[in-house]
Amino acid sequence: MSAPAGTVHAGTPRAEANEPATTARSGRYIDAWVDVVPPASASGTLKQAYDWQAAKLGEPTEYTQLGSLIPELVLERLRLYKVVDAVRGELDELEWRVIAFVTSRLNETPHCSSGLEVKLGELGLGHEARERLVAQHADPDTGDARLDALIAYTSKLTLAPGSIRERDIERLRSAGLSDRDIVAANNLSAYFSYTNRVATGLGLRTVIPTAHAHDAVPE
Repeated sequence: MSAPAGTVHAGTPRAEANEPATTARSGRYIDAWVDVVPPASASGTLKQAYDWQAAKLGEPTEYTQLGSLIPELVLERLRLYKVVDAVRGELDELEWRVIAFVTSRLNETPHCSSGLEVKLGELGLGHEARERLVAQHADPDTGDARLDALIAYTSKLTLAPGSIRERDIERLRSAGLSDRDIVAANNLSAYFSYTNRVATGLGLRTVIPTAHAHDAVPE
């Protein structure tokens, strides 16, 4: 089966590709193991999805372009990203970022975790503190019972979801989380596990640019 017009083959030398797989603003190559459709070649649903994110960011992200052979998937992923980002319950910014960071690090996904490191650094959580969160993920001791409960739950959900029991939910409640907060935390970690597996499974291992770390959620 022939590839869509404008598709860039990941194994094709860049000089031989019909359309260089670059982003419009930065000129970076999309470094992955599968074909992608660059923004200049997008049309229909894919162009709609690209333009939606580009309206805020200036360009679609590498992760967005990674799914471009299935345009409907790209659009639905952006919609889900927006919903998950917005529905946080009473989780504060640090808790939200820690859940996503711990999930991404435990899944060994440098593309996703690199952007979260930027955000956590700006929230005052430096490199050593971030590494302690990862090292102590199964039995965290941050001094904050609520954050510890969230990290422990995130760890189990990421690495051994079948081992989760109702007592893990009760621990979250005892730490002050409502059921709505728990649902939000669960979906955030589950969403990042999905994105982690998409990125690493298709070879996207690049570091997220700082601008993308802040503004990738479409309006």
